[in-house]
Amino acid sequence: MKPSTNRMLTRIKAVYMFIHEKGTVSTQQLVDEFGITPRTVQRDLNVLAFNDLVQSPTKGKWTTTQKKVRLTS
Repeated sequence: MKPSTNRMLTRIKAVYMFIHEKGTVSTQQLVDEFGITPRTVQRDLNVLAFNDLVQSPTKGKWTTTQKKVRLTS
């Protein structure tokens, strides 16, 4: 796996864990927490949403779904 792909997957996992721990977060909170651009946050959220791991109950807010997730290190 390319180092850039590994970095991206690590970041997406961290984004998921942050949302899971906080409950509901805004896109701006993710930008501030991870120091990445709003566009990168949106791409990461799209990956998570495509896999039914997060949802957006209101515009700009994100929460995890009830889907069971097994995390590995």
